[in-house]
Amino acid sequence: MNANRVSATLSPADQGEVLAAIATIRKKLPFLIDLTPEERRALPRMGDGGRAFVSKAAQVAAQNPDFLPRSFDIDEMRHDAELFEALQPVALALTQLQELLDDTLMEVGGEAYSAALVVYHYAKNSGKGQALDAVADDLSRRFARKASSSAPAAPASS
Repeated sequence: MNANRVSATLSPADQGEVLAAIATIRKKLPFLIDLTPEERRALPRMGDGGRAFVSKAAQVAAQNPDFLPRSFDIDEMRHDAELFEALQPVALALTQLQELLDDTLMEVGGEAYSAALVVYHYAKNSGKGQALDAVADDLSRRFARKASSSAPAAPASS
């Protein structure tokens, strides 16, 4: 069995506080939206180069508003660019936290599953005569193969 890299607990109180902190984040960001896959594909992407482009275009628009259509909202463009810049460090922090959470979930899940395999192995092989046969059989269901559906169907009678 591999070394146990994570040995911790999360009390119900701490779990509640973490969930409350997440709820606070959501409350502080009420403008967050949920895009459909189609909407994601249709949107232009703004990377690092795009950030400089947007900044320069906003300056041009602010200094020369007369050449733009009247319907163009320079203030809204500026607000969008500012919000993008303000959200960047939040997104980075949450991405890092999500990666840590995913890695920890993978590790503790693997540790728990590895330990369960040891229990199953010993119950199956060493538990004979110790009233563990039913338990070992129950645990063995995890590894039961499902019947293949590739068996030929019976011909339909006419």
